[in-house]
Amino acid sequence: MLNVNIEHFRNLISLAAADGKIADVEMVALSKIAYENGIPLDRLNVMIDRADEYVYLIPQNQQDRDQQMEDMIKLAMLDGEFANAERELINLVGGRLGFSPKEIRAKIDGYLKDAPSVDRD
Repeated sequence: MLNVNIEHFRNLISLAAADGKIADVEMVALSKIAYENGIPLDRLNVMIDRADEYVYLIPQNQQDRDQQMEDMIKLAMLDGEFANAERELINLVGGRLGFSPKEIRAKIDGYLKDAPSVDRD
């Protein structure tokens, strides 16, 4: 079970919507995370509707930063595609989280290596 705070969850929603759509598998994952963290369905729906309005809120400690990066990469790959918009958002947010471009690439490459069925457009 993920233990996410509301800002982190908003970041995940923003990432899911980065490619212009929230795929069914991403919606299922977001719904599951919301349920597991006590976020009501009506609030989730409002957050989904406002996904393009959210500004990333940066976690204050390294453990939360690492967790957010990991969650973003996993969510981006859920729909079987790793869209350029998702990669760009991960790069942007990763930089804001304090990761170097090399560290971000290494994290993404590590997950892609473990997920050979992901379409890397």
